[in-house]
Amino acid sequence: MADARETNERRLRRLQQMRRTGSVTKASEALGGIWQAGKKPDSIVLRSALLRADGQRSRLTKLVLPRGIALRFYLLAVFEAQCRLDTGDLWQSVRPLKGAESWSTLVAIDGAYDTASGAYDAALKNMPLELRGSARAEERWRTRKLEDLRLRQVKGALRTLEELGQEDALVSMPRGARGQRLYENFSLMEEGGRGDMPTPDLYTVPVRGWTVARTITLPKDFFLKDWIQVLNPSEVATWLILRMMSQWAPRKHRTSGVFLTTRPRMQVFGLRDDAWEDGCRRLLEFGLIRHAELPEGLKAAVDAIADPLVTALFSQPTRVRQAYEPNFWQMTDDGLAENAVQTLDRELTHRHEALADAAMKRAQHDPEHFAGHPPADE
Repeated sequence: MADARETNERRLRRLQQMRRTGSVTKASEALGGIWQAGKKPDSIVLRSALLRADGQRSRLTKLVLPRGIALRFYLLAVFEAQCRLDTGDLWQSVRPLKGAESWSTLVAIDGAYDTASGAYDAALKNMPLELRGSARAEERWRTRKLEDLRLRQVKGALRTLEELGQEDALVSMPRGARGQRLYENFSLMEEGGRGDMPTPDLYTVPVRGWTVARTITLPKDFFLKDWIQVLNPSEVATWLILRMMSQWAPRKHRTSGVFLTTRPRMQVFGLRDDAWEDGCRRLLEFGLIRHAELPEGLKAAVDAIADPLVTALFSQPTRVRQAYEPNFWQMTDDGLAENAVQTLDRELTHRHEALADAAMKRAQHDPEHFAGHPPADE
């Protein structure tokens, strides 16, 4: 398990690098331009089939990966489609993979970090000698390197989305004469995957009036305030699941909050404990969820909900031997209106300082043990 300080420092470093290069700002401007020039939806409708597990893991949790942007790219493609198309319209790509107004411009990344030197600018060591010494030439070199890396990330996301399986694939790509993927001509699938029929389930914009058992809504600020760019996949997955639960049972969410214990979470969503628990901690720190007050008497069940899955999710957990009290959560959409980069920079900095203080106290308490054993994950 990675050390908590190291993990937090790496994330803070990446975030600060994206600020220095303007990567998030440029991606935000591209998304804002799509929204302004399009239908300006207040919310994005997502079919809940993306979240629901079928036996083991959902398509959503298969995309909770430590590296890569597959989940982010799929959600960005859905956002782009609903800004451009009417309900029921069939998706067709109108963007190249790279260049102006391309898919690559919608994605913010930090760039290539050189571990040996501990710097991002180490990429300059491969710069042709004739370009060195000129600030403008070095900046163009950095920009080109970042564009190349962003394109590789997009292609990697498309491969991951296609390789979810024959029925679960969220994109499909034709092959060239030599069997190579034709990335430019990818097709987007519905949230339930390609399906098991010869004709794939190509993406269409869902109906906004569908029941919450079929769809959930995501506020536009999740995309336009850069949260889509800076949250980790496990945090995005946790946020989507909590959002689905809050819309399944709005009264319970409003009055006492919603919760998930391990068994129903695994059965319905397929999200593992570590991803869920870490996701909830970070979302709480970032102001996207809050602790709800426990209802008096801890009464069970949700009023007038027919779906047995919903009943299983929102019923009180059975107490066996010792009581385990799960956290009750409420969504705080006001937090989405805040600038995501500034919020994460502030909270990750606070966490860095807290972890450093804790490490110092452990060292003072037991310096010999600390010298031989790195601090455990928080």
